[in-house]
Amino acid sequence: MAETTAPQQSATTTSPARPPEYWATGRRKTAVARVRLLPGTGRIIVNGRPLEEYFPVESQRVLATQPLTVTGTAGKFDVRVNVSGGGISGQAGAVRHGIARALLAYDATLRPTLRAEGLLTRDPRKKERKKYGQPGARKRFQYSKR
Repeated sequence: MAETTAPQQSATTTSPARPPEYWATGRRKTAVARVRLLPGTGRIIVNGRPLEEYFPVESQRVLATQPLTVTGTAGKFDVRVNVSGGGISGQAGAVRHGIARALLAYDATLRPTLRAEGLLTRDPRKKERKKYGQPGARKRFQYSKR
């Protein structure tokens, strides 16, 4: 009979320990952002492009990075974001919501700080649907008395 031996693992084939990742999903209007936090130097990549290139308007960049500045973790993490749907403004809000949730996964003691700034609340405002018998959600066709 042949003996079976378990394969032996050598020290060279084991991969080095990967740094912890913190995942979260942020939403705003119809935009959805999948956020990944990695320990690093503060680089923020959105859909494969730097934050400054993806969000050209300063107010959108400030909005998207607000959770990092509020909690004082701006230089501690590299942030990788995949965002889709909606417009640029909605995407910036989704990134903000996702980063806040990922920071909460990293450290639960940040909850009061994030909650006080309103960063954990998902903004429920969406575009109102068009109603039948009128040209838009609220607008009416012109009234003709005679």
